[in-house]
Amino acid sequence: MAVFDDSLALAALGVYEPSFNFDDSVDYQNEIDGVRADQKDMIEDKNAVIANTKWEVEGSLSKGEAMNNRNVRLTLRAFNNECAAAISNVKWNNANAMLKRIENARSQIDKANKSNDVTINEAYYQLKVRELQLTHEYKEKRQEERELAKEVARQEREESRLIRDAEQARKDEQKYQSLLKKVRADAGLMSAEEHQAKIDGLQKQLDEAHQKTERAEAMAERTKSGFVYVISNVGSFGEDVIKIG
Repeated sequence: MAVFDDSLALAALGVYEPSFNFDDSVDYQNEIDGVRADQKDMIEDKNAVIANTKWEVEGSLSKGEAMNNRNVRLTLRAFNNECAAAISNVKWNNANAMLKRIENARSQIDKANKSNDVTINEAYYQLKVRELQLTHEYKEKRQEERELAKEVARQEREESRLIRDAEQARKDEQKYQSLLKKVRADAGLMSAEEHQAKIDGLQKQLDEAHQKTERAEAMAERTKSGFVYVISNVGSFGEDVIKIG
């Protein structure tokens, strides 16, 4: 029943709620590139990890600054490594667990840095969360695109086969039409009974070939038709939004 409560209950059950709704994987990749660029900017601006206190080491502010810079670098390395591992391993059935891994990494690293008064910037943390969410949904979209491409290729192969079958059926029908026309023209070369029997046999074959042509053409035409579906999913799309495909 919790599935029907709210998105918090869904998250508790391990159901990942999509955060983005891009049309194709290229859009996701572009957004990932943008998020990584923002992370790089924060690192270069020395805003990704903050040393909140200006320490003196052996009475020297410059040594204190060097210590802070060293702690910032170590913090960035530890946090980035944890995030990289979570992002590279994210998949359809562990997205929430990987989000939790990043959250726990930040919490534990900040706790270890408490005495140094060094903290991971909330904005930088959110960029890592966004990168993981985008990467997960990018992988899902790529899989969806691959499945769609496979289905399109299958349909194209099936359509080509049915078109070939229809063409062959038309050729067979034309062959029997030509044979029947020739036999009718040769009325004087055989007895009336033989002539009629020949005509009846060819007419039957022609009728069968015609039926086969109609069936083959109908099957070939059917591959061009499809279905329209309408989905309403408040949990994914929000109120008053539907998807038509």
